[in-house]
Amino acid sequence: FPGPFTDVVTTNLKLRNPSDRKVCFKVKTTAPRRYCVRPNSGIIDPGSSVIVSVMLQPFDYDPNEKSKHKFMVQTTYAPPNITDMEAVWKEAKPDELMDSKLRCVFEMPNENDKLNDIDASKPAPVLNTSKQDGPMPKSHSVSLNDTETRKLMEECKRLQAEIMKLTDENRHLRDEGLRLRKVAHSDKSGSPTALAIRDNGSNSLPSLLVVIAAIFIGFFLGKFIL
Repeated sequence: FPGPFTDVVTTNLKLRNPSDRKVCFKVKTTAPRRYCVRPNSGIIDPGSSVIVSVMLQPFDYDPNEKSKHKFMVQTTYAPPNITDMEAVWKEAKPDELMDSKLRCVFEMPNENDKLNDIDASKPAPVLNTSKQDGPMPKSHSVSLNDTETRKLMEECKRLQAEIMKLTDENRHLRDEGLRLRKVAHSDKSGSPTALAIRDNGSNSLPSLLVVIAAIFIGFFLGKFIL
């Protein structure tokens, strides 16, 4: 019986009568609650055959558990003018019975078989020569997007370099302003040195604004690229 065993699994048995007499048959199992057998008994004419369907009911399969389920097919020659099948089996002598025993085997499909089944279930691709030119504009737009992205990345790097440069200049001006403030405290508020401090402070303000603007530009460019 091939798995998985989440649904009913059916296996067929073909019984053939090679003799020149009618034969009665009966199918037995060691696990009658787990299987449905149709037909489970009957008569086979000389030289004829019959198909017996054995249906395994769904169950939780454990690969570590060995199957102990077995089937037995019993046969005997049918008496003339048979009317009661049950009476035939009750009155049959042991030496008149023939039997064949079968052991059940459970097999789970391999991973390769699952992949093959999935591939086989996929529809085959349909080629249409009239639409072969369709994907070309898409690849062209992709190349344009890549070019624009590279340009934006280069522009971002350039702006980052300028930001770093302006940051260094601003740091230098700030240090110079602090130094001048210290000198100013030692002099009078109306001295030329104090005026120089005010001039340097007012000159550093535009540089600071440029740095802030460059930071915002780099931030928005980075968000756009990502």
